[in-house]
Amino acid sequence: MEENKQAADDTKGGTGKRAMKQWTKIRGENSWTMFKVMAEFVDGFEVLNNVGPCVSIFGSARTKPGTYYYELASRVASKLTEEGYGIITGGGPGIMEAGNRGAWMKQGTSIGLNIDLPFEQHHNAFIAPEHNLRHRYFFVRKVMFVKYAQGFVVMPGGFGTLDELFEVLTLVQTNKITPVPIVLMGKEFWEGLRDWIVEIMLKRHHNISEKDLDLFLVTDDPDEAVQHINKFYAGNEEELSPNFEL
Repeated sequence: MEENKQAADDTKGGTGKRAMKQWTKIRGENSWTMFKVMAEFVDGFEVLNNVGPCVSIFGSARTKPGTYYYELASRVASKLTEEGYGIITGGGPGIMEAGNRGAWMKQGTSIGLNIDLPFEQHHNAFIAPEHNLRHRYFFVRKVMFVKYAQGFVVMPGGFGTLDELFEVLTLVQTNKITPVPIVLMGKEFWEGLRDWIVEIMLKRHHNISEKDLDLFLVTDDPDEAVQHINKFYAGNEEELSPNFEL
Protein backbone atom coordinates (compact mmCIF):
# COMPACT_ATOMS: atom_id res chain seq x y z
CA MET A 1 0.00 0.00 0.00
CA GLU A 2 2.77 2.39 0.96
CA GLU A 3 4.69 1.45 -2.19
CA ASN A 4 1.66 2.22 -4.38
CA LYS A 5 1.27 5.63 -2.71
CA GLN A 6 4.96 6.41 -3.26
CA ALA A 7 4.70 5.42 -6.94
CA ALA A 8 1.68 7.68 -7.34
CA ASP A 9 3.56 10.56 -5.71
CA ASP A 10 6.54 9.96 -8.01
CA THR A 11 4.27 9.97 -11.07
CA LYS A 12 2.73 13.23 -9.99
CA GLY A 13 5.99 14.80 -8.96
CA GLY A 14 4.75 14.86 -5.35
CA THR A 15 2.63 17.95 -6.11
CA GLY A 16 -0.70 16.45 -7.02
CA LYS A 17 0.06 17.09 -10.71
CA ARG A 18 1.61 14.85 -13.28
CA ALA A 19 5.32 15.51 -13.70
CA MET A 20 6.17 17.36 -16.92
CA LYS A 21 9.20 16.86 -19.11
CA GLN A 22 11.95 19.48 -18.79
CA TRP A 23 14.17 21.18 -21.35
CA THR A 24 17.64 19.66 -21.45
CA LYS A 25 19.14 23.04 -22.26
CA ILE A 26 17.95 26.59 -22.85
CA ARG A 27 20.28 28.65 -24.98
CA GLY A 28 20.90 32.17 -23.76
CA GLU A 29 20.85 33.46 -27.32
CA ASN A 30 17.12 32.66 -27.62
CA SER A 31 16.27 35.85 -25.78
CA TRP A 32 17.97 37.83 -28.56
CA THR A 33 16.08 36.11 -31.37
CA MET A 34 13.33 38.74 -31.36
CA PHE A 35 15.86 41.41 -32.35
CA LYS A 36 16.99 39.35 -35.33
CA VAL A 37 13.35 38.89 -36.31
CA MET A 38 12.65 42.60 -35.97
CA ALA A 39 15.68 43.43 -38.10
CA GLU A 40 14.41 41.19 -40.90
CA PHE A 41 10.98 42.82 -40.79
CA VAL A 42 12.49 46.31 -40.88
CA ASP A 43 14.72 45.49 -43.85
CA GLY A 44 11.82 43.98 -45.77
CA PHE A 45 9.39 46.80 -45.02
CA GLU A 46 11.89 49.50 -46.00
CA VAL A 47 12.49 47.89 -49.40
CA LEU A 48 9.03 46.63 -50.31
CA ASN A 49 7.06 49.68 -49.14
CA ASN A 50 8.54 51.50 -52.14
CA VAL A 51 8.07 49.02 -54.98
CA GLY A 52 4.34 49.27 -55.67
CA PRO A 53 1.75 46.52 -56.30
CA CYS A 54 3.21 43.06 -56.96
CA VAL A 55 2.24 39.49 -57.70
CA SER A 56 3.96 36.68 -55.82
CA ILE A 57 4.91 33.59 -57.82
CA PHE A 58 5.42 30.28 -55.98
CA GLY A 59 6.87 27.05 -57.36
CA SER A 60 9.58 24.45 -57.22
CA ALA A 61 13.28 25.27 -56.99
CA ARG A 62 13.94 22.02 -58.90
CA THR A 63 12.26 22.98 -62.17
CA LYS A 64 14.89 23.17 -64.90
CA PRO A 65 15.28 25.97 -67.47
CA GLY A 66 13.74 25.08 -70.80
CA THR A 67 11.06 22.83 -69.32
CA TYR A 68 7.37 23.49 -69.84
CA TYR A 69 6.58 24.94 -66.43
CA TYR A 70 9.74 27.03 -66.29
CA GLU A 71 8.82 28.70 -69.58
CA LEU A 72 5.18 29.04 -68.51
CA ALA A 73 6.18 30.83 -65.30
CA SER A 74 8.43 33.17 -67.27
CA ARG A 75 5.62 34.00 -69.70
CA VAL A 76 3.14 34.70 -66.92
CA ALA A 77 5.64 36.96 -65.15
CA SER A 78 6.34 38.89 -68.36
CA LYS A 79 2.64 39.43 -69.00
CA LEU A 80 2.05 40.61 -65.44
CA THR A 81 4.99 42.98 -65.76
CA GLU A 82 3.44 44.45 -68.89
CA GLU A 83 0.30 45.11 -66.83
CA GLY A 84 2.35 47.13 -64.33
CA TYR A 85 2.89 44.61 -61.54
CA GLY A 86 6.18 43.85 -59.85
CA ILE A 87 7.10 40.20 -59.44
CA ILE A 88 8.02 38.66 -56.09
CA THR A 89 9.57 35.20 -55.89
CA GLY A 90 11.59 33.22 -53.38
CA GLY A 91 14.70 34.42 -55.19
CA GLY A 92 16.19 31.00 -55.90
CA PRO A 93 16.46 28.72 -58.93
CA GLY A 94 13.71 26.86 -60.79
CA ILE A 95 10.28 28.49 -60.95
CA MET A 96 11.59 31.37 -58.85
CA GLU A 97 14.28 32.11 -61.41
CA ALA A 98 11.72 31.83 -64.21
CA GLY A 99 9.46 34.40 -62.54
CA ASN A 100 12.29 36.85 -61.96
CA ARG A 101 13.52 36.28 -65.48
CA GLY A 102 10.12 37.07 -66.95
CA ALA A 103 10.04 40.39 -65.09
CA TRP A 104 13.66 41.18 -66.00
CA MET A 105 13.00 40.53 -69.71
CA LYS A 106 10.36 43.28 -69.66
CA GLN A 107 12.47 45.68 -67.58
CA GLY A 108 10.07 45.26 -64.68
CA THR A 109 10.45 45.16 -60.92
CA SER A 110 12.02 41.81 -60.00
CA ILE A 111 12.16 40.97 -56.28
CA GLY A 112 13.74 37.95 -54.58
CA LEU A 113 13.04 36.89 -51.00
CA ASN A 114 15.86 34.45 -50.38
CA ILE A 115 15.97 31.98 -47.51
CA ASP A 116 19.07 30.43 -45.95
CA LEU A 117 18.88 26.67 -46.58
CA PRO A 118 21.48 23.92 -46.43
CA PHE A 119 20.71 22.91 -50.02
CA GLU A 120 18.93 24.07 -53.18
CA GLN A 121 18.79 27.79 -52.43
CA HIS A 122 20.98 30.44 -54.00
CA HIS A 123 19.77 33.68 -55.51
CA ASN A 124 19.24 33.82 -59.24
CA ALA A 125 20.75 36.34 -61.63
CA PHE A 126 17.51 38.12 -62.55
CA ILE A 127 16.91 40.06 -59.35
CA ALA A 128 17.73 43.74 -59.05
CA PRO A 129 20.45 44.07 -56.36
CA GLU A 130 18.38 46.55 -54.35
CA HIS A 131 15.47 44.06 -54.36
CA ASN A 132 17.45 41.00 -53.33
CA LEU A 133 16.50 40.29 -49.70
CA ARG A 134 17.89 37.53 -47.49
CA HIS A 135 15.90 35.84 -44.74
CA ARG A 136 16.82 33.54 -41.90
CA TYR A 137 13.25 32.93 -40.76
CA PHE A 138 10.56 31.34 -42.94
CA PHE A 139 7.74 33.11 -41.15
CA VAL A 140 9.21 36.58 -41.81
CA ARG A 141 9.68 35.68 -45.47
CA LYS A 142 6.07 34.50 -45.67
CA VAL A 143 4.82 37.80 -44.30
CA MET A 144 6.71 39.60 -47.08
CA PHE A 145 5.24 37.30 -49.72
CA VAL A 146 1.72 38.06 -48.57
CA LYS A 147 1.80 41.65 -47.34
CA TYR A 148 2.99 43.14 -50.63
CA ALA A 149 1.19 40.87 -53.11
CA GLN A 150 -2.01 41.83 -54.89
CA GLY A 151 -2.24 38.36 -56.37
CA PHE A 152 -0.61 34.94 -56.34
CA VAL A 153 0.42 32.65 -59.18
CA VAL A 154 1.19 29.15 -57.94
CA MET A 155 3.18 26.89 -60.22
CA PRO A 156 3.85 23.17 -59.61
CA GLY A 157 6.10 22.57 -56.63
CA GLY A 158 6.76 20.54 -53.51
CA PHE A 159 5.95 20.83 -49.82
CA GLY A 160 7.05 24.48 -49.63
CA THR A 161 4.78 25.46 -52.50
CA LEU A 162 1.81 23.67 -50.94
CA ASP A 163 2.58 25.32 -47.61
CA GLU A 164 2.56 28.77 -49.18
CA LEU A 165 -0.60 28.07 -51.19
CA PHE A 166 -2.65 26.79 -48.26
CA GLU A 167 -1.45 29.58 -45.99
CA VAL A 168 -2.71 32.18 -48.47
CA LEU A 169 -6.00 30.31 -48.94
CA THR A 170 -6.45 30.15 -45.16
CA LEU A 171 -5.72 33.85 -44.70
CA VAL A 172 -8.28 34.78 -47.35
CA GLN A 173 -10.86 32.26 -46.13
CA THR A 174 -10.65 33.54 -42.55
CA ASN A 175 -10.60 37.23 -43.57
CA LYS A 176 -7.16 37.79 -42.06
CA ILE A 177 -6.16 39.50 -45.30
CA THR A 178 -8.27 41.25 -47.90
CA PRO A 179 -9.34 38.95 -50.75
CA VAL A 180 -6.76 38.53 -53.50
CA PRO A 181 -6.81 36.55 -56.77
CA ILE A 182 -5.07 33.18 -56.58
CA VAL A 183 -4.18 31.35 -59.79
CA LEU A 184 -2.91 27.76 -59.96
CA MET A 185 -1.01 27.29 -63.22
CA GLY A 186 -0.95 23.78 -64.67
CA LYS A 187 -4.15 21.73 -64.87
CA GLU A 188 -2.22 18.48 -65.14
CA PHE A 189 -0.57 19.20 -61.77
CA TRP A 190 -3.38 20.88 -59.82
CA GLU A 191 -6.66 19.29 -60.96
CA GLY A 192 -6.03 16.11 -58.94
CA LEU A 193 -5.65 18.22 -55.81
CA ARG A 194 -8.78 20.18 -56.66
CA ASP A 195 -10.72 16.94 -57.16
CA TRP A 196 -9.56 15.72 -53.74
CA ILE A 197 -10.60 19.03 -52.14
CA VAL A 198 -14.05 18.73 -53.71
CA GLU A 199 -14.68 15.02 -53.15
CA ILE A 200 -13.00 14.51 -49.76
CA MET A 201 -12.76 17.85 -47.94
CA LEU A 202 -16.07 19.28 -49.18
CA LYS A 203 -18.47 16.47 -50.05
CA ARG A 204 -17.37 13.65 -47.74
CA HIS A 205 -16.19 15.48 -44.62
CA HIS A 206 -17.76 18.96 -45.04
CA ASN A 207 -14.57 20.65 -43.83
CA ILE A 208 -14.89 23.61 -46.20
CA SER A 209 -17.75 25.52 -47.81
CA GLU A 210 -18.63 25.27 -51.47
CA LYS A 211 -17.89 28.97 -51.89
CA ASP A 212 -14.27 28.29 -50.87
CA LEU A 213 -13.76 26.69 -54.27
CA ASP A 214 -14.10 30.17 -55.75
CA LEU A 215 -10.95 31.32 -53.96
CA PHE A 216 -8.69 30.02 -56.74
CA LEU A 217 -8.59 29.50 -60.50
CA VAL A 218 -6.90 26.54 -62.21
CA THR A 219 -5.65 27.24 -65.73
CA ASP A 220 -2.94 26.55 -68.30
CA ASP A 221 -3.40 29.87 -70.07
CA PRO A 222 -1.15 32.83 -69.10
CA ASP A 223 -3.61 35.26 -70.66
CA GLU A 224 -6.48 33.85 -68.59
CA ALA A 225 -4.34 34.14 -65.47
CA VAL A 226 -3.56 37.81 -66.11
CA GLN A 227 -7.17 38.57 -67.07
CA HIS A 228 -8.37 36.95 -63.86
CA ILE A 229 -6.11 39.21 -61.79
CA ASN A 230 -7.00 42.33 -63.77
CA LYS A 231 -10.72 41.58 -63.58
CA PHE A 232 -10.47 41.19 -59.83
CA TYR A 233 -9.24 44.79 -59.50
CA ALA A 234 -11.25 46.36 -62.32
CA GLY A 235 -12.66 49.62 -60.95
CA ASN A 236 -11.11 48.92 -57.52
CA GLU A 237 -7.60 50.30 -57.87
CA GLU A 238 -7.84 51.69 -54.36
CA GLU A 239 -7.44 48.11 -53.13
CA LEU A 240 -3.91 48.00 -54.51
CA SER A 241 -2.21 48.55 -51.18
CA PRO A 242 -0.11 46.46 -48.78
CA ASN A 243 -2.34 43.73 -47.53
CA PHE A 244 -2.55 43.72 -43.74
CA GLU A 245 -1.28 45.55 -40.71
CA LEU A 246 0.95 43.80 -38.19
